[in-house]
Amino acid sequence: MFRDVRMKRAVLTLLIPPFAACRFGCAGCCAAPIGVFWLASITSIIYGLLGGPTNLMGPSINTILLGVGMWGIASVWTAITIRSAGDDKCENRSSAVCNKILPDNDESDPFDEVRKAR
Repeated sequence: MFRDVRMKRAVLTLLIPPFAACRFGCAGCCAAPIGVFWLASITSIIYGLLGGPTNLMGPSINTILLGVGMWGIASVWTAITIRSAGDDKCENRSSAVCNKILPDNDESDPFDEVRKAR
């Protein structure tokens, strides 16, 4: 069973990095930038297959390699995020980036001053 979960993590990390970061990582906030790299890599690979920026008659190898490199960056970033999921900092959820800070009921709206200034 444990091996099956590890295999699923590895396959998702290689094929769909943003989903793996959300599913197995503690930092769901990393899924958005990982997703940007992953989508940009897919776009670059498809664009390279269609001729690339120089409108070649065949595939643009440089553009395809750029896409493969960006896919690799997204996969490594996901692997690092998943590996750090067991750290103590993930148990606390004390990260200001990943947690929403909700105002108290007695706090005023900060944009009220802006509206008054108009």
